[in-house]
Amino acid sequence: QVQLVESGGGLVQAGESLRLSCVASASTFDYAMGWFRQSPGKQRELVATQTTGGSTNYADAVKGRFTIFRDNSKNTVYLQMDSLRIEDTAVYYCNMGPPPIWGQGTQVTVSS
Repeated sequence: QVQLVESGGGLVQAGESLRLSCVASASTFDYAMGWFRQSPGKQRELVATQTTGGSTNYADAVKGRFTIFRDNSKNTVYLQMDSLRIEDTAVYYCNMGPPPIWGQGTQVTVSS
C-alpha cells in the first residue's frame, strides 16, 4: 500500500515562510496531489491541489500566499507557504488519489 510521509512543519512567527514536503512510496505521476489542513474543533479543509496535468486549485484563504508544486521524479509534492498567519495554524495533511491516500500529518504553528 502506498504511504505518504510529510515533513517540514514547525513553529514560526507570523509573516514567515515554511515549505512542507510529502514523499510518496510509489510513483505520483498518475495521481492528483493535494494538501489539506485541520485545526482543533474544525473539519479538515482543502488547502491546495494539483492535477496530473499541473492545474492547481487553492482555498481562497491561501491564494497568493501558498504554492503547491510537485517533482514526480522524486515522488514528492511540496507546499510553499509564505506570509504565514496565525489562522494558518493547523495539522497539514498530504493527499494522493484517487482513491484517496493520506499522510500522517505535520503540525504548523504560527505565533504572533
